[in-house]
Amino acid sequence: MRAVTVKPGVANSLSLVEDQPEPAPEEGAVLVEALAVGICGTDHEIIAGEYGEAPPGEDRLIIGHESLGRVLEDPTGTLQPGELVAGIVRHPDPVPCPNCAVGEWDMCRNGQFTEHGIKGLPGFARDRWRIEPRYAVRLEPALARVGVLLEPTSVVAKAWDHIERIGHRAEWQPQTVLVTGAGPIGLLAALLATQRGLAVHVLDRATSGPKPELVAALGASYHTVPVNDLPFEPDVVLECTGAPTVVIDVMCKAAPTGIVCLAGVSSGGRIIDFDAGALNRALVLENNVVFGSVNANERHWSMAAQALSRADQSWLESLLTRRVPVERYAEAYTAEPGDIKVVLEFGG
Repeated sequence: MRAVTVKPGVANSLSLVEDQPEPAPEEGAVLVEALAVGICGTDHEIIAGEYGEAPPGEDRLIIGHESLGRVLEDPTGTLQPGELVAGIVRHPDPVPCPNCAVGEWDMCRNGQFTEHGIKGLPGFARDRWRIEPRYAVRLEPALARVGVLLEPTSVVAKAWDHIERIGHRAEWQPQTVLVTGAGPIGLLAALLATQRGLAVHVLDRATSGPKPELVAALGASYHTVPVNDLPFEPDVVLECTGAPTVVIDVMCKAAPTGIVCLAGVSSGGRIIDFDAGALNRALVLENNVVFGSVNANERHWSMAAQALSRADQSWLESLLTRRVPVERYAEAYTAEPGDIKVVLEFGG
């Protein structure tokens, strides 16, 4: 069996193992044939040796956390052979913490969670993988070409879930949404915003390529000007770049009672001179909220599956800018200009 692996903490240790053992029954009752694995910035950071944790007793980690597969067998009867599924990435910690104990493992408080392809669990970039039925999310057959987008969609589904929960602290009638960054997360965040009937604006540096057209196809507005030059104050901001200056600017730009969701991860190491007192004053006097959001739980994965089913399938397929067979794995993990979402394809 083939598997794409790294040695955690060792830069550029990516390799395709041709004789990987079959997944152990202990990994889960459901046996799945891999169809595709999406690639994101997390994978590149693991390949660079920045983080990643192999399963206990192993020195290599099978990567890949954005999955799409077809069920081969499920002796529990929960799933049927041939059904499309994606594997939930994060599993609750063994203690468990109060959040993990009630299924909110995306909000784990003690950090002892595990994650497929990232932290302590083998990933999905292998010909076959196993998972417990509760962590397998069904997908409609119509999503066979684009179902690999379920994991990143679950991330923004969670972001929207929390935005709406916060919004209902008072009478809440949002009209305008700003999404900063037109990568996969930003575009999917914009998709879910348009599905809510909101006026959507997307800001990105790209002036050419597919991003402006993808935004226009959603009926949203595309901008390349600095945040401070935008002619409106958004009720909701989803910050998906992690760029420190953009993070600060959107917090200052939000409308009164506005909500800013930080979904991009900053690299750190950059010091910015700004007036923290003025920012504090604005947040307090305008009743604004700024919060961070990462990962997703089972509820959000189900919400994401519904959102993908409602979306224009040709638009979703346009996000998948490169499909690379597993035999050419090195190409898939090498970024190219114009990439939005690169997919590593397996047989089947």
